[in-house]
Parts: sequence; structure tokens; C-alpha cells
Amino acid sequence: MKFSYYPGCSLHSTGKEYGESTKAVCQVLGIELVDVPDWNCCGASAGHSLNHDMAVQLSGRNLLLAQASRLDIAVPCSACYHNLKQADEELKTDANKQHELEQAVGIQWTGEVQARHLLDIIYHEVGVDNVQKMVKKQLSGLKVVPYYGCLITRPSHKDGFDSVEQPQSMDRLLDACGCKVMKWSYKTDCCGAGLSLPKSEIVVDLVKNLVNMAKQAGAECIITACPMCQANLEMRQNGSNMPVLYFTEVLGMALGIKEVDGWLKKHLVGTDSLIDKLKG
Repeated sequence: MKFSYYPGCSLHSTGKEYGESTKAVCQVLGIELVDVPDWNCCGASAGHSLNHDMAVQLSGRNLLLAQASRLDIAVPCSACYHNLKQADEELKTDANKQHELEQAVGIQWTGEVQARHLLDIIYHEVGVDNVQKMVKKQLSGLKVVPYYGCLITRPSHKDGFDSVEQPQSMDRLLDACGCKVMKWSYKTDCCGAGLSLPKSEIVVDLVKNLVNMAKQAGAECIITACPMCQANLEMRQNGSNMPVLYFTEVLGMALGIKEVDGWLKKHLVGTDSLIDKLKG
């Protein structure tokens, strides 16, 4: 299967291990990724608060560029996914915004491609059963809690791929890898990533609560699908030492991808104990 690929800014910097693990896992799973040519920043979590119309055009330009391939866009970053989906929905219902975008970019809007989160693609197009068949190393005994964050399922998009309040796609993929998925009630709570700079004291409290609840659930690590959430949860822990991994890294471990150790060593919170446990 083949998709356009929009990595977003984070996967080239603070979330580099997410970018590397995404490409490696997709290759093993038979997902061909074709970079959107000359893609630009989607505006992240701040763009829309400064100029909403400009934020729509930033994401809209990426949608227009992807039209040439006529392939839906695979988006690993939850913030990027949300922004592209939001722009797509507005452009499909607002002829004036369509016209403004066409004038700015010089490409006619067709609306024939859609943004899809990488989690959605692996879960629905590859399928849990197929992932399970390809597992080379069962991650038995690794206790995890899946953390979706607030942007994958909310605000609810018209064609949302999972439950808004109780998503299960990541849970089931982790279970297919042999992980012990612990029950907790915080998988879609906000970590406050958008407030990291202006209101850091609020973010520290939000992260502290998430990490404490993960520990209370018996988890050894938190698994996420968003580079902003991952960075925030690692940087704002204040010494709790709870590893925060990308779901693609966990898939990489289970699929036997040799580069996994290199990805895990990029994390701010040490992962040596997890690596030793899984090797033991």
C-alpha cells in the first residue's frame, strides 16, 4: 500500500526517533511512504491562535501539494494530523477559503486526498491480526499504558477513526506485540503541550498527574503517538523517570528491527532498564 508522507517539523528534530521508527516499521509492514514535495510547517499548536486563516492556508498548502500523487497522506504527528484535518474540513465547506488558498499556492483545490494518522493506517489498513503474525519477539511482561492525548480523537472529526473518549486502536496493537496493557482512565487527557512555554507551571501539574496515574496503574512506561506529547511528558516529569516511548518503537521491538536500541537511546528518560528486561 502507498501513501503520501507528511512528517512535520518535530520528526526532523525533537522527535527524530519517531521519524526513524516510523519509516522502518512502515517498510516492514509493507507501507510505502512518498514524501509530500516541499512540505511546510502546519502551524503547530500556536498558528491558529495568532491567525486562523493563515493556519488553514499553511495546512491547506500541504494538502494541495499532495494532490499531485493522488495518495492519502500518512501523518505521524497528532498536532499535524489535527491541523490538516481541520483545514480539510474548512476548505471543503468554504468556497472563499478554497479560492484564497488557490490564489496563494497556484494549485486548484480538488479535495481528493485526506490526512490519516499513522495509527489509523496501521490499525485499519495493515490490521492487528497481520501485525501479530509478523511479530518476531513477544514483549511479554512489558507493562504499558497507551496515551493518545487530546488531538488524535478530539475535537471529533467527521471521519474519526477511533472512539473519542475510549480509543482502542493503540491498545490492541500493543496487545498484539505481547505487551500487558494496563487499565487507566487518562489516555485522552491533555498533557498541556501547547502551554509548555507560556504556562509551564500548569503543564508541570498536568504531566505530574499523568505520570503518577500511570505508575498507579502499574505501568513501566507510557506509549504515545505524538511527538509533542512525548517531549512534554519526558521534559516535565521532575525526576519521576517514567520512560515515554512512541508506539512505532514498541512495534519496532516486536518486529525485530535492529535499529531499536539506537532510537531508545535518544530519549531524555533512560530506557536501559526496559531494554535489559526485554533482552533477558
